[in-house]
Amino acid sequence: MLRVQNLYKSFQNHEVLKGVSIDVKKGDVVVILGPSGSGKTTFLRSLNFLEHADKGTLTLEGMEYDIPTITKKEIYDIRKKTAFVFQNYNLFQNKTALENITEGLIIGRKVPKREAIEIAEEMLEKVGLLDRKDYYPIQLSGGQQQRVGIARALAVKPDVILFDEPTSALDPELISDVLSVMEQLANEGTTMVVVTHEMSFARDVANHVVFMDGGVILEEGTPDEIFNHPKELRTQAFLSRILKAV
Repeated sequence: MLRVQNLYKSFQNHEVLKGVSIDVKKGDVVVILGPSGSGKTTFLRSLNFLEHADKGTLTLEGMEYDIPTITKKEIYDIRKKTAFVFQNYNLFQNKTALENITEGLIIGRKVPKREAIEIAEEMLEKVGLLDRKDYYPIQLSGGQQQRVGIARALAVKPDVILFDEPTSALDPELISDVLSVMEQLANEGTTMVVVTHEMSFARDVANHVVFMDGGVILEEGTPDEIFNHPKELRTQAFLSRILKAV
């Protein structure tokens, strides 16, 4: 359902992505691993044009887009089919949990207000926060804010949800709540591409793991292949260091 081919991105004279290609099938949970500076977040952000890559093609649900010549309407069409969960929640501080979800539905998608509220309440219930619907972000823990962010992503019924290190800003005791919601979504067949350092999630929930370094994909495969039988020395060294620290 999602194919990216030969994606390149530079910031000034620094080439961050050097021809990255990936295929994501419906229902896949793809986890992208790699050290800081490997290009994984830039790649993820390029998938719904929070960053605009320099070269490459993107195919989503059978529609192919040439990235250098893509139009604003085509970017809007892609964003209607994707949702992004940010590392730092990106909630409106002056709006309640419910309003953070209805805002995009009403203004961005022209959903009638009553219907938007029903959708928002359904999604908050899904992430276990319906009883917090009238709370403002400052009244919620980091884990609860991130679950609101996930509910907001689910509300637009995207074909694929993109997660950018969704637990990295959380205290350790709050991480499991967010991962539990993500695991539930995976079990329901939600298509996800996840940048994370959560090795247990990558090993137990993902069906495809990608290892990036230096702006390229060095290795990819099933969790068993990557964690138990990595072929590349760089992958072996990264996993050895990360798993030792867990």
